[in-house]
Amino acid sequence: MIGLVLAAGAGRRLRPYTDTLPKALVPVDGDTTILDLTLGNFAEIGLTEVAIIVGYKKEAVYDRKAALEAKYGLKLTLIDNDKAEEWNNAYSLWCGRDAIKHDVILANGDTVHPVSVEKTLLAARGNGQKIILALDTVKQLADEEMKVIVDAEKGVQRITKLMDPAEATGEYIGVTLIEGSAADELADALKTTFERDPDLYYEDGYQELVNRGFKVDVAPIGDVKWVEIDNHDDLAKGREIACQY
Repeated sequence: MIGLVLAAGAGRRLRPYTDTLPKALVPVDGDTTILDLTLGNFAEIGLTEVAIIVGYKKEAVYDRKAALEAKYGLKLTLIDNDKAEEWNNAYSLWCGRDAIKHDVILANGDTVHPVSVEKTLLAARGNGQKIILALDTVKQLADEEMKVIVDAEKGVQRITKLMDPAEATGEYIGVTLIEGSAADELADALKTTFERDPDLYYEDGYQELVNRGFKVDVAPIGDVKWVEIDNHDDLAKGREIACQY
């Protein structure tokens, strides 16, 4: 198993930080970045290799690659997304389609979360699941969250931001365990998704899989402090959380 990080996004709502850095390299605890936290989590659960999908300001990640490898004892492979500033992240995850064949834990490059999330996903393996989403069933939901409806027997039924929060089982937090056996089907669903509309999310690719009859499972993470960092308010919350890990 390897780690996979989506770190190609521009994060324009985090300017001026993202004038020179991709969102994943915005600092959240002193010099510690969002990417640092994710790599630290991966190292703690015993992973030794991580693929990082880069795009916007990718030179900043290339410049830090050797230092990050030394700091976390990881071998990093950088995968270029040539459309990072044009298309949404369904295409970005598709760029990592070869990495997924190794079994991966995927983490969005803007999600600050503790290692307990990865441990929860690993503990949920072993019953034939191919894709397991980390799900927050505690948080009060609003319009912006990536909401999920789950059937106890059939797994994920809907995953979208465009849903009445009252209908949702919980929020997908941007961390997924993907078994290599799902790689080809997921890659095909992602391709169908971005070819339909390049502005779609990779979660729309998950929905495409569900629509095809593929079972996508979830693992509730419990009452955990985490945040998806999209703007300066989120960044302030991320900094409060990160220093507690």
